[in-house]
Amino acid sequence: MKSSREKMQRRAQRVRAKLRKVAEGHLRLSVARSHKNISAQIIDDEKGVTLASASTLEKDVLGKAKTGADSAAAALVGKVLAERAKKAGIEDVVFDRGGYMFHGRVKALADAAREGGLKF
Repeated sequence: MKSSREKMQRRAQRVRAKLRKVAEGHLRLSVARSHKNISAQIIDDEKGVTLASASTLEKDVLGKAKTGADSAAAALVGKVLAERAKKAGIEDVVFDRGGYMFHGRVKALADAAREGGLKF
């Protein structure tokens, strides 16, 4: 029997395989979630480089949020990431939710990034 970690890794691989077919050279907005924090980064897979990132572990984000484990903190991370992406000249990305379902904190981060100006 497979562990829940192995199942999540398989789901993440399945999501990324579908993204590669659709991406066509677009950058990837990847989300990583834990019980206490959430982080996101924009990755150029062709070069293997992270262009912009944001996390609830950063001092400027952590100071504004009550905790790193709620939807408000995830929305703040999405907003900060969108600002950093605009400074780097990034507008179009594909959203990589990893093995996570698109609801709760992941959805809050995505909605805030869209409001901040990212298109996906």
